[in-house]
Amino acid sequence: MSGGAEGRDRRRVRHPAPAGLPDARLLSRRPRAVVVGGGIAGLAAATALAERGVAVELCERQGHLGGRAGSWTETLPDGTSVSMGRGFHAFFRQYYNLRALLRRTDPGLRLLAPVPDYPLLDAAGRVDTFRALPRTPPWNALAFAARSPTFTPRDLLRLDARAALPLADVSVPATYRRLDHMDAEEFLARLRFPAAARHLAFEVFSRSFFAPPDRLSAAELAVMFHLYFLGSAEGLLFDVPRVPPSGLWTPLGDRLAALGARVRLRTAVGAVRPGPDGFTVEIGGEDVRADAVVLALDVPALRELVAASPALGTPRWRRRIAALRTAPPFLVRRLWLDRPVAADRPAFLATGGLAPLDNISVLERYDRDAAAWALRAGGSVVELHAYAVSAPREETSARLLGRLHEVYPETARAGEVGEFTEWHEDCPLFAPGTFFDRPAVAGPAPGLVLAGDGVRIDLPVALMERAATTGWHAANLLLSGWGLAGHPLTTVPLRGRLVPARWRGGAVPPVPAGL
Repeated sequence: MSGGAEGRDRRRVRHPAPAGLPDARLLSRRPRAVVVGGGIAGLAAATALAERGVAVELCERQGHLGGRAGSWTETLPDGTSVSMGRGFHAFFRQYYNLRALLRRTDPGLRLLAPVPDYPLLDAAGRVDTFRALPRTPPWNALAFAARSPTFTPRDLLRLDARAALPLADVSVPATYRRLDHMDAEEFLARLRFPAAARHLAFEVFSRSFFAPPDRLSAAELAVMFHLYFLGSAEGLLFDVPRVPPSGLWTPLGDRLAALGARVRLRTAVGAVRPGPDGFTVEIGGEDVRADAVVLALDVPALRELVAASPALGTPRWRRRIAALRTAPPFLVRRLWLDRPVAADRPAFLATGGLAPLDNISVLERYDRDAAAWALRAGGSVVELHAYAVSAPREETSARLLGRLHEVYPETARAGEVGEFTEWHEDCPLFAPGTFFDRPAVAGPAPGLVLAGDGVRIDLPVALMERAATTGWHAANLLLSGWGLAGHPLTTVPLRGRLVPARWRGGAVPPVPAGL
């Protein structure tokens, strides 16, 4: 079975493409765009532009495409070449715009495999699952709570229904006006959510943003809950790549080249200088003229490039870029073990209350390369994640291994054929009170746009889907300015399915002072 099923949610929202000419070659002069960054956002923007005949140059300073969702080749001590990346990525069925990008080279999404379940394990040994739940809200949430060993009827009766109303009526940006002033932990406390159950319904989502609940905006949590749980009827399960992530992104780079774009890996952009007729972009020490620039970078790289481009943008915009913050570090440790984990171990296990461990992936359950290695070696490829890390790298890495042995005891007897560790601090932090200061897709000057998962867009999207959506939207803004046709977008419903009557018609609670 592939992950290529079309969207099932009849209430998903289709946003029409801007109208215009079908190809830039019909214009009196063909525009030229430089896309800085070859992650998901950059690939989406470059694809959207190149498909309309724009001359595109895509620059990526790493040696691979895909950004934080990419992969590369490493060598084990025995000389075996293996794939390594920055961690597990879930391709949810409601990631419509990301999946539209992947369909450019994999129309049936045959490179994605459905995960039948992803259990959630807490420190008391209780396990919740998403297997065989109804797809449609609110029945999905009710069925999950009814069969959960973590929730009890008494817990459900204690919930503050009034405090939970914002979860039933999520919209963007109204939800940020209501909730962005508080952190997710305070919001959970107001709900009177039982402590033992918080990691199941909220903290697993919170930490997927690489931030602990006390540093994450409550509005971001609510929008996330809408996207994955109460706003979408696509279900709570997801797909994973059957191949190392490079197998998803490299074909998109090849397609861009076939469309006439220039894809430059291991190429840094030093500065962007605006001029009277466009921009001069310093690419690998060479000045390149462009009519438009797409900045599709992670937070540290964006801050660095804008700081190195003193004439770019307005002072207010530059201050917003400089103020962007990154989430705490995260660590990914991938192990090649000389014996297999137990046959009943799931492909993906999320954990709560077992710090610093946040999840365990068994790669041979879905990745063909890992499965081939495991078959040859008689072992397993296991990946451990720790998000929002507060301890030093080596301490965290050692504790992760201890937790693996505790959760999957059979691994304590396994030897390590090899291991690689990734430690990064470059994910955006969605802290309370920051939404309205985030830079938007439209830049401060004609021809300058931003894209990425840290960029503001007033649609209910998150993580990889936010990166893809901002990439398409950034390209649409440029294409529209040149009189060219854009690309349609699709999202989950823009309003909660369970809208309380007192909020219908657009009324919202008062905005707290100071926002």
